[in-house]
Amino acid sequence: MDRSLFTLLGSGLLGISALGFACSSPGSQPQPGKPESDWRLLEPITYENLTVFPVVSSSGYDTSAFLTLEEGLSRGEVTVREQGAETLIRNRGNGRAIPPGYSGPSVNQLVLINHSKRPLLLLAGELVSGGKQDRIIAKDRIVAPFGDPLPLDVFCVEHGRWSAGSEFNEAKTIVHPSVRENAAINQKQTDVWAAVAAGSNVSSRMASPSAAPRVSSADINATVTTEAQTQSYTKIYESRLVGGSVDTVVAEMQRRFRRETSGLKGERVVGVVVAYGGEVAWSDIFASSELFDAYWNKLLRSYAVEAVARPSLREKASVDDAREFLRRLDGHEKTESEPGVYRWRETSEGGLSQIELDALQPKLMTLHRLVVRRTS
Repeated sequence: MDRSLFTLLGSGLLGISALGFACSSPGSQPQPGKPESDWRLLEPITYENLTVFPVVSSSGYDTSAFLTLEEGLSRGEVTVREQGAETLIRNRGNGRAIPPGYSGPSVNQLVLINHSKRPLLLLAGELVSGGKQDRIIAKDRIVAPFGDPLPLDVFCVEHGRWSAGSEFNEAKTIVHPSVRENAAINQKQTDVWAAVAAGSNVSSRMASPSAAPRVSSADINATVTTEAQTQSYTKIYESRLVGGSVDTVVAEMQRRFRRETSGLKGERVVGVVVAYGGEVAWSDIFASSELFDAYWNKLLRSYAVEAVARPSLREKASVDDAREFLRRLDGHEKTESEPGVYRWRETSEGGLSQIELDALQPKLMTLHRLVVRRTS
């Protein structure tokens, strides 16, 4: 990508202090095209209490210019480290020191640098492993290429560890919807920890024994005691007791998903709408099938984690309810922006929240759109 597209960014930090922030009514911000007019729902794919409605489109944007976090970390094109004045980030062999003003390590802020020629896409809920404790990205955003070190807002998902370590690796994980909701919508660290420990924001206390979740709170507590003493998200949900149930759901849903989407003609899958029992609860839709494919395996596992922790109700979600997650919400809107790089928008209507991440370069497009039925 032509670096000149980003010259207006300057060389300053791209943190919260540099963001434009506003609360506005719908329509006060310029809107990208409306790709939802080309979206179509396929028939639902169900296994136990998890239902996925594939969202397909006959068109899409070219998103090859964008780098994902997993790709960037694995190739060494992105560095994530603990905050600290002593931190030194290496960029192609040249030391680049963190600018003055940084304090010591912080639970809710890390330091990130994008060494790549490509803008970096970050999604709320993506997990980075290492440092003093594992963290997740707090909000969707884009980081310009060739940037200076920037403060990155995060939430901790390893409550019981604060030990030596500075650098982070990719974990190939996106946390499940209850944790993502508390990060992206509620934005409270205590709520994030509670969702990690409980498995779901949805109580199963009123469910009959026949509808008990595959994985109960007691199972998660037992796992913390035996296999995940630091309350590490990864260790809990990949453990023998919990991970086995998740693996079963993932394998069966993956098989059914491939079967139902393999024969598409002139259309590609760009996202999914997700239901648990009879309740449509979540959607993730991308600007291209390539971006969807890059995230699909991690997303499916996150949906499966949520499913095994919710009551195992077998009611079927309706197509009409799922279609509600494709329309543009009409309600109170908040926006944040980084000029020339991205715009983040959250719209709330009734019990639904919609978050859209717009790329402003090299072409205006909505890279990711999330709709969640809030549980709190």
